[in-house]
Amino acid sequence: MRLSFICMAGGIALLTGCQSMDSEQVKHTVTAPLVTPPVVPEAPLPAPIIITDVWERIRMNMQMPIPDKKLVNQYRDWYIRHPEHLARVSERAEPFMYLIVEELEKRNMPVELALLPIVESAFDPFAYSHGSASGLWQFTSPMARHFGLEMNWWYDGRRDVPAATIAALDMLQYLHGKTNGNWLYAIAAYNTGEGRVLNAVKHNQRKGKATDFWSLDLPRETERYVPQLLALADVIKNADKYGITLAPIANKPAVEVIDVGSQIDLSFAADLADMPLSSLHKLNPGYNRWSTSPDGPHKLVVPVDKAHGFKLALADTDSSERLHWLRYKIKSGDSLGLIANKYHTTIDVIRSVNNIEGNTIAAGKHLLIPVAAKDPELYSLSSDQRLARKQGVKRADYKIDYQVKSGDSLWKIAKANNVTVAKLASWNGMAPKDPLKVGQKLVIWTNKVAQNQTQSSVMRTVNYKVRSGDSLARIADKFNVTVADLLRWNGLDSKKYLQPGQMLKLYVDVTKMSV
Repeated sequence: MRLSFICMAGGIALLTGCQSMDSEQVKHTVTAPLVTPPVVPEAPLPAPIIITDVWERIRMNMQMPIPDKKLVNQYRDWYIRHPEHLARVSERAEPFMYLIVEELEKRNMPVELALLPIVESAFDPFAYSHGSASGLWQFTSPMARHFGLEMNWWYDGRRDVPAATIAALDMLQYLHGKTNGNWLYAIAAYNTGEGRVLNAVKHNQRKGKATDFWSLDLPRETERYVPQLLALADVIKNADKYGITLAPIANKPAVEVIDVGSQIDLSFAADLADMPLSSLHKLNPGYNRWSTSPDGPHKLVVPVDKAHGFKLALADTDSSERLHWLRYKIKSGDSLGLIANKYHTTIDVIRSVNNIEGNTIAAGKHLLIPVAAKDPELYSLSSDQRLARKQGVKRADYKIDYQVKSGDSLWKIAKANNVTVAKLASWNGMAPKDPLKVGQKLVIWTNKVAQNQTQSSVMRTVNYKVRSGDSLARIADKFNVTVADLLRWNGLDSKKYLQPGQMLKLYVDVTKMSV
């Protein structure tokens, strides 16, 4: 008991001592002078990198290694020696490159793929290859349809840049998956097909050989296709080093895709957007004719700075005003096909507008026919006008106008006129394997015409000096050419007057001149 008391007393004393010590420490702390620690300024945050040029955005995100290979080096040297090629490409790419890069980054795909349209088509949406591939991404018809692109008389989705870009990246993603995640394989397969690439890999595996892209036995074109892309990527990435100057492309949307909801004449749409018809059609190269397709798509690409005004004007316009209508009185001997051909439309459109089933029409009755609001020649990027320009380019002294007959082939026609199939196809905007249609009109150029050939033209270049009182229409009529031809050949503006003494260049058939 005593021990317990002593312990208790000692414990109380100890606790009392602790409290006294704490009190002294508190007093000491309060009375001690305060020491303010030195203020260390915070390090400024690094300024965010603002990329204003799409080319710079591409450079910063490139990741594909560039191997030291003979073909890569050859193509690199070619691009460096031809800076004007990349300058032209950069100008063509300006409206669409941002859109393509955005889509690639959204899918986490290599940004180098944005350069594929340069290899494929030099960024020309109207490019058409010997293998019947078309558009910026050079789709063949079967592949285009497989990846969701529409093609008909009115519209070719292969040339619709936003639509074709989605299809091309879908295809590349598919090929990447089919080739076990190897991007070089996938790019090669885009050119030649997945089967050839995978078979080449299996062949090397059986032989115990290396299976990297550079070791594969592939078609000659494909063996050059991948090195060309890699060389181009290297030149773009190191443009300053190689002395290449690319016109900057703003790192922001340049165009907007607007669904107008129904068929619309392109010239009417251009007026609503307050822009030239040729400029609108250039952004919408998928449309073959003077309007969007009756059954769609009805999407139009317009510059961003025109989009708001275009949408307001469109909303303030009745849908019936979007097309120009002709009331046509059926004549004896008419057929839907003849009428459709005459007014640059299709039988299906005439049937649909007039609620006609079958092909029976009656003389004396009337048809409503949608027609171009302006002269068809002013739709300079339509399929018909592009073909007319191509066929009108002088290739030799004589031009033969030929109409395809039953049983004809390009080979037969070429042989009969002593020209090559490749040239004949090229003169007529075709690929050598494209089929012919009865009634199709072809041009054949030759320096010597057979005596029994009566459909020949003698083509000459004429330099004409404008006289007082001349007009474009008067000169066109005199030389049996079109006003559109005169404007195109001489880079003229239809709104500006000709000046006496001004020199014009014309390409004319001297057998048809009315001078």
